[in-house]
Amino acid sequence: MKHGYKKSFGIVLAVVVAALVVTVVDQRVKAAGEGSITGSVKLNGTAPHMKGIDMSKDPYCAQQHTSSPATLENVVVGANGGLHNVVLYISEGLSATAASAVPSDEPSFDQKGCMYTPHVMAVDANQKFKVTTSDQTTHNIHPLPAATSGNIGWNKSQPPGAPPIENSWKNQEIAIPVKCNIHPWMHGWHVVVKGPYAVTDDNGNFTIKNVPAGSYTVTAWQEDLGTQTAKVTVAGGQAAKADFTFKAK
Repeated sequence: MKHGYKKSFGIVLAVVVAALVVTVVDQRVKAAGEGSITGSVKLNGTAPHMKGIDMSKDPYCAQQHTSSPATLENVVVGANGGLHNVVLYISEGLSATAASAVPSDEPSFDQKGCMYTPHVMAVDANQKFKVTTSDQTTHNIHPLPAATSGNIGWNKSQPPGAPPIENSWKNQEIAIPVKCNIHPWMHGWHVVVKGPYAVTDDNGNFTIKNVPAGSYTVTAWQEDLGTQTAKVTVAGGQAAKADFTFKAK
């Protein structure tokens, strides 16, 4: 019995050790394979004037902006000329597996102050997202994908306190305009990509995370200024650099 106990204990110990080794190796391999692409997007020249928005047709909407008037968000420029709401995605170089991976997080496209927040939402094809409302007025959300994209548009009302509208887009499409049929000034974008992506912050900075080692083409998309591309090489677990500069119109 004693000999059998020692033998069983030895087997269990060996299994545990082997499992730990596999876990450590797997974590190291994963860390080595996941790099990033970081950088900034800036505007060269004078930022265009963004027109104010007249919300007087809905007193609730107008009241939300009494202290800070609402303006269009086609080109939003922050500190040092940084461009906000620019989508960065990998347009060439991803393996089929990496391109088809779907993130588990669920972005939110909120309606707040009768504006879309964020103005530009990026998602992967087949990634779930939700449309929410923080307003005490009814909205009607109406995305308009291209007829040939394979994505199916929808038109749904969302009154105050309504639950989120959950959805996803089937195919890559850059980009899908979104409007509100009740408030004609409301305008935003859904940018549907394949693979890792990022959207610039208020200062024009971005980081595309979870990028496998390899050589890629990164595309920067801005709704009024168009697109730019850059070639980058990501070493295993390292950060590559890609900066973009758009010329003001």
